[in-house]
Amino acid sequence: MKTLLCSLLCFAALLATPAPAQDQPADALVPPTSASDYTAAQLDQVLAGDWRSPAHRARDVWRHPKATLEFFEVRPDQTVVEITPGGGWYAEILAPLLRDNGRYVAAEEQPSAGGEAREDDTALRKLFAAHPAQFDRASIVAFDPKAPVFGAPGSADRVLTFRNVHNWAVAGNAPAMFKAFFAVLKPGGVLGVVDHRADDGAVLEQVEDSGYLPVDYVVKLATDAGFVLDGSSEVNANPKDDHDHPKGVWTLPPTLALGDKDRAKYLAIGESDRMTLRFVKPDAGGAP
Repeated sequence: MKTLLCSLLCFAALLATPAPAQDQPADALVPPTSASDYTAAQLDQVLAGDWRSPAHRARDVWRHPKATLEFFEVRPDQTVVEITPGGGWYAEILAPLLRDNGRYVAAEEQPSAGGEAREDDTALRKLFAAHPAQFDRASIVAFDPKAPVFGAPGSADRVLTFRNVHNWAVAGNAPAMFKAFFAVLKPGGVLGVVDHRADDGAVLEQVEDSGYLPVDYVVKLATDAGFVLDGSSEVNANPKDDHDHPKGVWTLPPTLALGDKDRAKYLAIGESDRMTLRFVKPDAGGAP
């Protein structure tokens, strides 16, 4: 009996003995299990940032920024060039995401004396100046759409463009833009494209004034420039959009070009049906 009691006391003392000191502090963070987990957590923090305007937050339900950027395999340590960021909807997300370990570049069409390009430039610079803690390391580069250059050749990990290709198609400079995307990307770099999607089989000349684009037209622009189609996603699809509206995509929110006419109808449809395409610049051996 005494032997048993002694054994139990010795075992209890062993359990009560403090553990040896660890090299790491007790409150050290446990690293994430993968780069994708870390990126997802960073995106959640950025999307909740108070620098994002309420109007922009309200559109998350239609623009799906987290899923879209994850599909484009964006990481916080990359150099990302966003083409024609407008007033900064995606800049509010990308610039803070990339601030500490990567680089965000907003590529703007050369601001003219007036017009939309000037308004967008003013809005973007105002955003950057208002929130230096998030945007002090973001940069802006101006480009000529007839001879675009977005940075040093092979300097970017990602080139992203959201709802812009239809403008270049109308202007006639879309092929030059895609060639410039190819030039600025590193081998293995990704081009991410989101744009309004026309009906299957639609011809560009029949729909270009509507803002909608045939998917095969966009794919051809990219592959002619040297890219390989690496994937497509339905994350920004909207089956309620039949692509047939009096003023094209601008009939739908957020523009609502008809004003109060049938407003409830178009609000119920929501924002446009969009293609989401991922292209890769092959390496020197031709492999994506």
